[in-house]
Amino acid sequence: MLERLFRLDENRTTIRIEIVAGATTYLTMAYIVFVNPLILSEAGMDRGAVFVATCLASAFATLLMALFANYPLALAPGMGMNAYFAYTVVKGLHYTWEIALGAVFLSGGLFLILSLTRIRSWIVDAIPLSQKMAISAGIGLFLGIIALKEAGIIVANPDTLVTLGNLKAPAALLACAGFIVMVALDRLAVPGAIILAILATAIAGILLGISPFAGIIDTPPSLAPTFLALDLRGALDIGIATVVFVFLFVDLFDNTGTLVGVAHRAGLLDREGHLPRIGRVFIADSIAAMAGALLGTSTVTSYIESAAGVKAGGRTGLTGVTVAILFLLTLFLAPLAGSVPAYATAPALLFVACLMARGFAELDWEDVTEYAPAVVTALAMPLTFSIANGIAFGFITYAAVKLLSGRFAEASPSMLVLAALFVVKYAFF
Repeated sequence: MLERLFRLDENRTTIRIEIVAGATTYLTMAYIVFVNPLILSEAGMDRGAVFVATCLASAFATLLMALFANYPLALAPGMGMNAYFAYTVVKGLHYTWEIALGAVFLSGGLFLILSLTRIRSWIVDAIPLSQKMAISAGIGLFLGIIALKEAGIIVANPDTLVTLGNLKAPAALLACAGFIVMVALDRLAVPGAIILAILATAIAGILLGISPFAGIIDTPPSLAPTFLALDLRGALDIGIATVVFVFLFVDLFDNTGTLVGVAHRAGLLDREGHLPRIGRVFIADSIAAMAGALLGTSTVTSYIESAAGVKAGGRTGLTGVTVAILFLLTLFLAPLAGSVPAYATAPALLFVACLMARGFAELDWEDVTEYAPAVVTALAMPLTFSIANGIAFGFITYAAVKLLSGRFAEASPSMLVLAALFVVKYAFF
């Protein structure tokens, strides 16, 4: 049965290899069950319900990808998108979290429509590489400033906007130590380096009396506070159109980049560099985003941590099935998740920020019309506390400098249209 479903022989793998690969992927991304509830609780959502939604959405999405597309690709609520959900859409723009969930659902529906047409390819191809890399790096910087804020390492200041926090505070010291340990474990190729460092930091805080301990294993909390709580009518309001666009846009490029990167490492690309069954992958990802919104979490998307499982030998959907089962088992660790404080997850946010900042390396630093708009995009995200503003400022800058420097051919019609729409938004809305 497994051979028929996943074509193990054809992909030169075995059941044992796939299970080990799935466990490896799970360990590298399991930190999301601790981090996501903490971030979304900032939006006023029930932390226990978000924990359950995170586990269920991750399990469902990964299983769907495994069975429908037969790829060793794991999915979970995306880092960066959860921060945008909580800090920009809810706390910044003052929409309710129910409306924000409705926006996530609508973006998933639009992504599904794009996946069934050629529009998806048109959008992906139209955006220049420098802006794609800048968006990734900018989201990393956005996560970085949130991490430093959560750890108390930086604080608000009326004169300088931000300043150094109290580095003598136990929570700040533990966060710094957790990050250093995390980087060292990753360098030593220790499986599950991120989650191990999170747990070690949390345990240290509990032993020092800084945070309470709620236990390890128990029955899962109720999903009722977030299940089907999305407000679609509110999300259809014209004012939230930009929010829906950002959810859609970032998921589109994040999923595309992750997919190509993981598939390349797994040797799954054909001779022309194309990925077989790519349509199924995008359909699965869009349905996953919609399902996540129904359960009560921010955008569910593909995880680059899937590359860890590929490195361990994963080549088929059986890797994903393993990941899905482990996420379901995680449901019973709700007390442990509740015992992990913000200063313990802050190192993970900062570490992911470092990983995403690698996008800067892909920029053409010999062409000022490429790297200047990219830097604008990346800097605007953390400094305006908004991914949407970063994308808008970057697109406007890119289109303007290309036109003014006479390089008309490099400014595609779609980029010019998007830039013009952003100008209209800031001018009149």
